[in-house]
Amino acid sequence: MFAVIKSGGRQYKVSVGQTLEVNSLPVEAGEQVKFEEVLLISDANNSMIGTPLVDNAMVLATATRHGRGKKLIVFKYKSKKRYRHRRGHRQELTFLTIDDIVADGKSLVTGEAPRAKKAPAVVEEIETLPEPTELEAATGGVSEAEIETEAAPEVEEKTSRRRRRAKAEDTESETLEAATGGVSEAEVETEATPEVEEKKPRRRRRAKAEDTESETEGK
Repeated sequence: MFAVIKSGGRQYKVSVGQTLEVNSLPVEAGEQVKFEEVLLISDANNSMIGTPLVDNAMVLATATRHGRGKKLIVFKYKSKKRYRHRRGHRQELTFLTIDDIVADGKSLVTGEAPRAKKAPAVVEEIETLPEPTELEAATGGVSEAEIETEAAPEVEEKTSRRRRRAKAEDTESETLEAATGGVSEAEVETEATPEVEEKKPRRRRRAKAEDTESETEGK
């Protein structure tokens, strides 16, 4: 007993208990799949050929898992053009197990009406909260980390040496300006330093002395 079905543009010959690989189907593992495009059903007694499909017939299968097929190499080549293109491909597949073949509303295996297979129940995991420790129970649900953060004093951020020096220089300049009535340090230094006469070079002094001597001799 076998049947010919159509899936994903391809035809497959299947029998009960067979494992089948078809192109990926949007079903979950453990879910039942119905193939209603049946082209042919053959039994020991008779055969039913569809035109193009068999009326009131279907094949039941169960999806076991999803996977990928063997790697195929796609190689493109053009002679005398220096063109070589190589690429790999793996087809997405769904693995099925054939459960039953149905014709005229009856199973060819049991002779009764087919029964839909129940989908596996999904068990939701419930997160269990950890039990409170003795310290949290005594402090009213406050954790150790929160207690440590509350107990630790606030530490002031240490400023760098350059910033502290620049700040000290600014305060000194402000105090000096306040004491001198708004006069800057540069003006104070220029007022405090006496004017120094420019020293004349020795050569000029010698030449001047010789001129005075020559004038006295001429007189």
